[in-house]
Amino acid sequence: MSALEKTLIQRLAQRIHAFGPAQMTKQAVALSRTAIIDTLGVALAGSAEPCTAILLRTPGVATAPGECTVFGNDRRTSALDAALVNGTASHALDYDDFSQPMGGHQSVPLVSPLFAIAEERQLSGARLIEAYVVGIETEIRLARAVNFVHYDKGWHPTATLGVFGAAAAVGHLIGLDEEKLSVALAIAASSASGVKANFGTMVKPLHVGHCCRDGMLAALLAEAGYDANPAVLEHKQGFLNAYNGPGNHDAERIFANWADPLEVTSAEMGLKQFPCCGSTHPAIAMMLALRAEEGVTAENARHIEIMPHRRRLTHTDNPDPQTSLAAKFSVQYAVARALHDGAVRLRHFEGDAHHDLEVRSLMARTNARPHPDMADTSEKQFGAEVRVTLDDGRVVSRRVDGLVGRGGDNPMSARELWQKFQDCAGRVLAKQDLLPLFDRLESFETISNVRNIARMLGRRSLPASAPRPQPAAPARVNTLHETSWVP
Repeated sequence: MSALEKTLIQRLAQRIHAFGPAQMTKQAVALSRTAIIDTLGVALAGSAEPCTAILLRTPGVATAPGECTVFGNDRRTSALDAALVNGTASHALDYDDFSQPMGGHQSVPLVSPLFAIAEERQLSGARLIEAYVVGIETEIRLARAVNFVHYDKGWHPTATLGVFGAAAAVGHLIGLDEEKLSVALAIAASSASGVKANFGTMVKPLHVGHCCRDGMLAALLAEAGYDANPAVLEHKQGFLNAYNGPGNHDAERIFANWADPLEVTSAEMGLKQFPCCGSTHPAIAMMLALRAEEGVTAENARHIEIMPHRRRLTHTDNPDPQTSLAAKFSVQYAVARALHDGAVRLRHFEGDAHHDLEVRSLMARTNARPHPDMADTSEKQFGAEVRVTLDDGRVVSRRVDGLVGRGGDNPMSARELWQKFQDCAGRVLAKQDLLPLFDRLESFETISNVRNIARMLGRRSLPASAPRPQPAAPARVNTLHETSWVP
């Protein structure tokens, strides 16, 4: 069959199947390792969240026999159930990495299913990282073909596009051939789901759990001999037309310069410095800059005006969040908290923190509206300006046009990465276990059997008298910005 005769799915499967170690660069390995560590940290923290706990209490969930670790738990279960629960946990705090082209979170659809399959089949860390890179390439390329129409229509791209990434990554990891990869991707198209109307509720992380499980299931069904329509993307009633509408997509963007350069190396991806919706981060950063550089305080701020890019405000314009989860999607709360505390931490989205009277007083002085000068067609979609009128009448402001988390030219320092991991993982794991785990993860590509490290992600019981020393900062952190990598 010629290239012109192949369907979109078959062309995609051909590229996924052909991807190999020769296309992996040191930069890709380093960035992937960092993203995986970050995702595992937030998943461990999320394992203690209500959305994960309720899921685990639901009859039939994580009761299937198997060898796969439930993160932050002493339970083991099937790969499918581990992907569902760990995937939900990884997005429970909305603290995971994200990217502009995807309009969502690129790592959480991949890490949990890849860990489950690698643990079950005792595969290596190097193979898992390669599969992760393939998954990133698949979901981001699909995103470039359908966004931002897809995002604006109300779909949650982390799930609706991530399910293809999960199917591709797992399929590559278990060695599916082109034909079976085509089937896996076609099955994934019928599992794509998740609407933004459920942002700010427990259902948003559940989107990710289902995406992880369904992407894995698609690959496993293909491996076992299932069939599916390879024209499912371009069919008149297929994914592109049903989810975006005729004329609202450009499928050739999937294939243009595939893996050259690798999407995982793009500066459009970033780690989260703050444990809330990524759309609030540019405004938080600008308020922190005003606080540090202009002496703005909760006491001298008479009025606060927040002007993000319009796409950042659609789901974060919530001046009165009534739950801690809703507070993660309130740019008014996040910016007020940044001014009040000089930081935005996990504890600010727990318990009744969102009802803090002093923070509420700041929110009452806050107005949020789309920025009039940030065009919808701009290549930079993560921008915001924060303008504060002070008691003495002065007006001070800070603006950023493109701030996709911490990455690219603005990476997290080694210490910041460790502190985030320690803060997250330390919520469920013993303190003395954190540094050994982090150290093993920092050389993840050298691990011959992922099962050995996956078991470290489960909680183990300790005697009441067992010492719990505070771990020191790691002596070595293999982060990209500390090394000159040769592509």
